[in-house]
Amino acid sequence: MNHELILVLDFGAQYNQLIARRVREANVYCEVVSCSITPEEVKARNPKGIIFTGGPSVVYETGAPTVDSGIFELGIPVLGICYGAQLIAHLNGGKVEAASQREYGKKELAVRPHAIFTHVPTQTTCWMSHTYHVSDLPVGYKTIASTDTCHNAAYANDVKRIYGFQYHPEVMHTPEGTRMLKNFLYEICNCSGDWKMSSLMEESIAGLRAQIGDRKVLCALSGGVDSSVAAMLIHRAVGKQLTCVFVDNGLLRKDEARLVVEVFGHQFDLNLIAVDAREQFMDKLAGITEPEAKRKAIGETFIRVFEQESKKLGDIELLVQGTIYPDVIESGAGHSAVIKSHHNVGGLPDNMTFTGIIEPLRNLFKDEVRALGRELGLPSHVVDRQPFPGPGLGIRVIGEVTEDKLEILREADWVFRDEIAKSGLDKEIWQYFAVLTGIRTVGVMGDERTYSYTIGLRGVTSVDGMTADWARIPHDVLERISNRIVNEVKHVNRIVYDITSKPPATIEWE
Repeated sequence: MNHELILVLDFGAQYNQLIARRVREANVYCEVVSCSITPEEVKARNPKGIIFTGGPSVVYETGAPTVDSGIFELGIPVLGICYGAQLIAHLNGGKVEAASQREYGKKELAVRPHAIFTHVPTQTTCWMSHTYHVSDLPVGYKTIASTDTCHNAAYANDVKRIYGFQYHPEVMHTPEGTRMLKNFLYEICNCSGDWKMSSLMEESIAGLRAQIGDRKVLCALSGGVDSSVAAMLIHRAVGKQLTCVFVDNGLLRKDEARLVVEVFGHQFDLNLIAVDAREQFMDKLAGITEPEAKRKAIGETFIRVFEQESKKLGDIELLVQGTIYPDVIESGAGHSAVIKSHHNVGGLPDNMTFTGIIEPLRNLFKDEVRALGRELGLPSHVVDRQPFPGPGLGIRVIGEVTEDKLEILREADWVFRDEIAKSGLDKEIWQYFAVLTGIRTVGVMGDERTYSYTIGLRGVTSVDGMTADWARIPHDVLERISNRIVNEVKHVNRIVYDITSKPPATIEWE
């Protein structure tokens, strides 16, 4: 089925993915494409509307990204956001210049009656982030919203159906922004909203059956969200033609290996091969303390184990790759297939021979992958699983990784996650975990001196992990976590909480 399409033309915006997600959340399919797309290419895609993103450039400076003006003559509605709004005005005879007062942050926005502001209050707030603004509109354009320092905060040409917002409707700091974008989609572009997860699941299954035919498929199943949903989707399509390989590398969280086998091998009856490679990984990590060396050792060992298992199977033709849409966007339009062929399968060796790659989640954002997983019947502890690094607990044990240290960390991490869930914070905190710091300190327990490990706790809020703020976990919750870890986990006598954002720190400690 061909869905209604909105094209998001990217001019280097930090929010390009967020714009696309907001459109998808409104039940309209969209794709992010380069601003170099031609009018002929746009026409061939037959979109219902076009959105220009923001960007860091100045529209009239040499080398600034631009667009073929022929796009404005296609009769397709266009909405420009921030830089996109300035570019539309600039290309159509308006004037863009440096503002007398730079606008950044929340501003009061006065809107005038217009279809794009249907059900939007006449006074609202918006999020501004600009130094330049549209000082003079092109002929045929009118102002439809203003702030006290930006007269042309929003404009419209209803004849050509071209619109511009100087502010960012896609961010949560513009409370009516989602409504404004929906109005563009439904009031201006006349979309019907045919992008729904339930119908997408059935379409995907039918498409996979046609693509795979009677060939056999291999999937490296980590138990993470992407590989789990991809595996279930293909299993629903071709059943036992799919073989999943799960590698227990000994660096997983408490009970994780058992849960993966229980869910996929028993509950959903996938053709699952569980490989116990704990000894192999621990041997490879012996004596290594430097973080990057640990990462490389873990990655190489995973490749070797996966090679061993794939050789045993022999007749597998197709490989499942967990590419999701942000991977495609970040790789650059037109190049994503090549770049990602070695990206999402844990660094698989080049000499593995497959007749094709299957990417069932290629067009989906992370939140859409989770929604699809729910449609497929996966339990919440799988689809709502927080991000977990490929090297696992190997980079959450500071210094050399040993079985004893891993056992301490698993128990402490489990207590932390258990208390966060009991407190109802597990849906609010994007990622939370424990770290065995390698620091040993003096303590007193039962009137006796101790010299034991310090556990670091890390909790962050984020949208995509590119930036993150430390989570403000209530003190009483932290107190319960600290008390439980010290009392229940041997060889620990001190708990610290990491209150550093990203940047300057990374989310993981190593």
